Amino acid sequence: MNKQPHILVVEDDDKIAALLTDYFSAAGFRSTQLANGQAALDYLRSHAVDLVTLDLMLPGLDGVAVCQQLRGFSQVPVIMLTARVDEIDRLLGLETGADDYVCKPFSPREVVARVKVHLRRSQQTPQPTGAAFVVDRERMQILHGGAAVALTPVEFRLLAELIDNPSRVYSRQQLLDFAHEDQRDINDRTIDSHIKNIRRKLPQSECLQSVYGVGYRFEPPL
Repeated sequence: MNKQPHILVVEDDDKIAALLTDYFSAAGFRSTQLANGQAALDYLRSHAVDLVTLDLMLPGLDGVAVCQQLRGFSQVPVIMLTARVDEIDRLLGLETGADDYVCKPFSPREVVARVKVHLRRSQQTPQPTGAAFVVDRERMQILHGGAAVALTPVEFRLLAELIDNPSRVYSRQQLLDFAHEDQRDINDRTIDSHIKNIRRKLPQSECLQSVYGVGYRFEPPL
């Protein structure tokens, strides 16, 4: 990175904000901390930042409203922070525009790791996912290195959706909707079994990542 990345921390809990800014400083980032949504929007309209960590519960405008308005003038990466795992399922059903979600209490090291991933991605020239995986929906095939991965129809639908939307976090229920188009009444933990089977068949299984308490995402190899 040619310059010190600038992270905007939007958090009204001073202890959490201080913890994040300390870890960001140790990672070589500079950070600015704001405690309410409207102030964050005003700041982002007049200042360049490289990434935003955004608390869901803020005084005035909450994190969802801030992110939705932000997407009207900026595509800066946003990591949403929420205090409840079950709240992430609701957020995933909204067009919030956030790039990632982390549930409190979180490991600051995990947040720093997620920030680094999104900073790398935002600074890279986009490469087609096909450099590693190619989704052929017409033939219901996923190719890796020119060779087809042996998948069942359900596994194909799941993996194709994840590959076509890299880094997007999907809840188990959302994946269940893609897996079974006839909407059969199947426990959403069935998805865990499908994902386990897919991982065994992938040459780069680490690309298929679990998101604790929520579901899964696909991270293309860098």
